[in-house]
Amino acid sequence: MKDISIIVINYNTSKYTLDCIDSVVKLTDKSINYDIIVIDNNSTIDDFNYLKNNFPKQDNIILKRSVINTGFGGGNMLGVQFAKAKYLLFLNNDAFLQNDCLSILFNYMEAHPEVGVSTAQNYDEHGKHVISFDHNKGIRKLIFGRSFLEKNFSENHPKRKKEYTEPVTVNYVNGAFMFFRSSVFADVGGFDTNIFLYFEEMDICYRMQKQNYTSVLVPDAKITHYQGASTGSSKIISKEGFLSYFYVIKKNYSYSKYVFIRLYYCLSFLVKPKKWFLLPLVLKGVHLSESLKLKQKIQF
Repeated sequence: MKDISIIVINYNTSKYTLDCIDSVVKLTDKSINYDIIVIDNNSTIDDFNYLKNNFPKQDNIILKRSVINTGFGGGNMLGVQFAKAKYLLFLNNDAFLQNDCLSILFNYMEAHPEVGVSTAQNYDEHGKHVISFDHNKGIRKLIFGRSFLEKNFSENHPKRKKEYTEPVTVNYVNGAFMFFRSSVFADVGGFDTNIFLYFEEMDICYRMQKQNYTSVLVPDAKITHYQGASTGSSKIISKEGFLSYFYVIKKNYSYSKYVFIRLYYCLSFLVKPKKWFLLPLVLKGVHLSESLKLKQKIQF
């Protein structure tokens, strides 16, 4: 069994994927027994061929191609099927290691069995510190905002924009770098593949909390994250994000909270014309039949 299996998803960004792999190979200590599993999530044939033709020729780095784009959770769960390791690192292909993150987090998790998932401190491509975790997006956060919660309930809501020097327990970690204890990941059922994009980390970290496992930022580990490079942004992506969010709230919280949150967004968007395109989705609530997941085509 390996120490760590690293799962990386490629979707039409093969140059990022190759650079991501390179950062792991160059910066990981030789004492760590790891493998890298790259899942191509049905990229264009040109992008996939570029990846395949330039792929590292190492026994511990493998490439698998899905015949359909299964999204973040689905692509990572496909990768899990080829993993046999004590720990699982789900690493965005636009996130590059700055130091020996694998050794740092392996040693931290070995010493802290109560931790289910950890993450590295994030920096953007210009070296600026950016958020590495978030607070559960419930009613208090919507009404009072993050700043109020961080000021008045700091024990459960640490400051997101602070650059930390010591580990800190958080609600959920950034999905770009999620270092799981494999046994805990299995116990909670892994990623919910009903979700195509976004809020997978909020969902799985909440499920871990219910089983008394914590999520932790370990700031000694550092990564550069080219935020949004792997997904981009558009109205379609925004709709998918809200669909995922409502699904996670309805699944994990009370129905009354789900209804209240929908009402909150409905009233909020009424005074924001640029958000009117989201109103039909908010009014209807969770309808996974509208997810991008069901619009993907099989391509061999």
